[in-house]
Amino acid sequence: MEMQTKAPRAPLNGVDTPTLLNTINFVAGQPELAKFQFRASNDWVDGTCSRSAMLGFYGAGGEQQHMTTYFGEADHPAVLCGGDRAPSPVEWLLHALASCLTAGIGNIAAARGVKLTKVRSFVEGDIDLRGILGISDEVRNGYQSIAIRFEIEGEAPAEKLKQIVEQARDRSAVFDVLSNGVPVSVGIKSVQ
Repeated sequence: MEMQTKAPRAPLNGVDTPTLLNTINFVAGQPELAKFQFRASNDWVDGTCSRSAMLGFYGAGGEQQHMTTYFGEADHPAVLCGGDRAPSPVEWLLHALASCLTAGIGNIAAARGVKLTKVRSFVEGDIDLRGILGISDEVRNGYQSIAIRFEIEGEAPAEKLKQIVEQARDRSAVFDVLSNGVPVSVGIKSVQ
């Protein structure tokens, strides 16, 4: 009797599916390789504008680097006394949620052999500025709620596409941080 082996899954949706599945299996066998630390440095430009740089990070057992330094600028809109030169920090947070979930959808669909034809999201965050402006101690500083809605199409039944979105939510690092919180420390080093 001849043993049949499964052919490796071909790349799909722009995802190198064989590498994704190999990475999952490799890390499952060596959990210490799953420890990552991402970093960013941020410099004040002026007013409410600043610029972050992201290059190095730790992961897969050693120091790593992106192929190039990536930058992200943030500012406040003019109506909030900013120069409106870039999205606000709270808008970047919405972007982080949408892009994390979308990446998960792409990976999960590829791993399941589902060809996607469209993934689009709409994300909204409701915030009451009385908290950050110091007007009310009864109002939190951050978002009071965030909602994201997906339009997803692909070569699978609607129920399977819904399951892919739900699995992406269940595995999203950004969704987890926003839903469950994470300890954040703030330190200072005076430079004179």
